[in-house]
Amino acid sequence: MPLTGLDAATAEALIGIDTLWGGDVMNPSGTGRFIADCWFSDEPLPDAYTHPTAAKLRANGGVGAKAPDKASIETYIASVDVKGAIARVIEGARKAGGMRGEYLEGLGLCSEVMWDLGMEILGKGPEVPYDRCVKTITGAPPEPSSPSEKRRRVADLLKAAGHASNGSDSLLAAVDAWRQERLVPGKSIPALGDAFIAHYDALTAKNLLPFLPVELHRVPRANVKFLAIENAWFSGSMNYLGHARKADGSPEYEATYELNASLQISVPEFQQLVSHEVVPGHVTTFAYMQDLFVRGLVGFEASVLTMNTRAAVLFEGIANNGVLVAHGITEVQDLPDRDLQIGVLLALLQDDAKNHSSYLTWKEKLPQKEVAATLRRDFLVSGERADKLSGAWGRHPLLGRMYLPAYRAGTELVARLRRAHPPEKILPAMYGVKGLVDASTLPAAAST
Repeated sequence: MPLTGLDAATAEALIGIDTLWGGDVMNPSGTGRFIADCWFSDEPLPDAYTHPTAAKLRANGGVGAKAPDKASIETYIASVDVKGAIARVIEGARKAGGMRGEYLEGLGLCSEVMWDLGMEILGKGPEVPYDRCVKTITGAPPEPSSPSEKRRRVADLLKAAGHASNGSDSLLAAVDAWRQERLVPGKSIPALGDAFIAHYDALTAKNLLPFLPVELHRVPRANVKFLAIENAWFSGSMNYLGHARKADGSPEYEATYELNASLQISVPEFQQLVSHEVVPGHVTTFAYMQDLFVRGLVGFEASVLTMNTRAAVLFEGIANNGVLVAHGITEVQDLPDRDLQIGVLLALLQDDAKNHSSYLTWKEKLPQKEVAATLRRDFLVSGERADKLSGAWGRHPLLGRMYLPAYRAGTELVARLRRAHPPEKILPAMYGVKGLVDASTLPAAAST
């Protein structure tokens, strides 16, 4: 049966925006996906995906291409009413009310900004204010990141590890030396990934599952394969597939994780990455969403999880706090290993750098070379990360203006709520047990 009503509008809007920007939700690789992270329902894909004009638009890269093919874009938006679908989502969400209505309204408002950004690129609309982009997705105006406290803690921990420093350049050299001593060998990624997945799955079973309904205990939290990918513009991409079914029709909750083969990452940072991308981070979160959807406990929108939305702010926040959730703690200094504390702080500095790159690029209008140097020096990221965050990510008209600030915003939100609420309140709310939530609706859900 085809989707109807608000579900149909939601599908058309999200897949329409994804297609407009060149995304392909059915592509198994992160090199082909963009805004729509998954489509794990067994519902037929909407006209926004299947219309004959959509395939050509996806092939041409949509409005996000270096040289957008305006003819294919114009043909698509004349054939598929993406803007109208977005308007129907917002209208239907406001009529629905409640937590679901607020969630759907957030999807609609973020999609509206993404539409307007696309029209700006095409010369069919005015420049979208940077403040509007950031406020719509995070709920707060843009601001720079302040790395000083995390830098101080990193310096103290490095000194204890035998890498003392006495200034900015010296600290960066100490981080580079520490990282070099602990680099992950590229060809060992699959084996190391399996080991850390098993480790964090066991910790999650100990420190998260007791606070979740027993029905979620049987859901595979980490059915994922690690893959190396050459010359990717991203550091890594979690691709939640969710299409495989067992003989009885139940999901297998499968995903892949593509890691940039040129990524310079230490073993402790890789450990944090596993907790972020897999368990109890993204793969676990998406698997729980799929299970809740299959059991009819959340609406259709839970089966089309998205980047560049308030839901994504929350998902990044859960993932960045994943290492702490797994250990059953709320503070980095309580992690059991000094190297892991350093790795987590460096990962958090990298997400501060993402926000800062966005701010310097779009608020301060600084050139890429200057932004890259600042990220490298002040946020202690690798040269490869500084280049990607100031370039392919930071200067992207959508990712730079909307998504990069989402990481820090989500991380701080989840950390704040985990400190304010007992685990039996906040953890079920985070993982959708009280209903599908995003960054704007989680605080209220955690209080119930």
